[in-house]
Amino acid sequence: MAFHVEVNSGMRHARAFNLSAEELRRSVLDPWLSRRPIELGERKWDPEESDLRVLEGAELSNPELSFGQGWANAERSSGDVTKRVIAAAQEARGTAPGPAALVIETASAVQTVAQIAGAHGARSVELADLGERIDGHDPEVAAVIVVLQRPA
Repeated sequence: MAFHVEVNSGMRHARAFNLSAEELRRSVLDPWLSRRPIELGERKWDPEESDLRVLEGAELSNPELSFGQGWANAERSSGDVTKRVIAAAQEARGTAPGPAALVIETASAVQTVAQIAGAHGARSVELADLGERIDGHDPEVAAVIVVLQRPA
């Protein structure tokens, strides 16, 4: 089995085909999880600004890769294993995600959030801006903290 990789940012993309598990780990997953740029297709891709897709399937022959048909052929003959390989790489590095959510019920949500932020350098962001990161597209998200204020 071989791995086929696509990194994209907006309308730009780069693809690599027929990677071994070691090549995938070394050239794509390790830098991706370390938030370092990935060099692919004569360009550096910033993980903060790019999306990663990994397919696993049969090795593609030169005729299957020609005329710009490589990715379409890879999609037809392979399965998307992005989440699985990222999770396995995180586990191997000892950085597997922890709990999905932590709920804190408190009399003063503002005070609790201020204490958490002050102790850990947290920053405030709009929940709408986090939707895609929270729903599993960002391997860096290990937990979400929800603070609920009890009625007085």
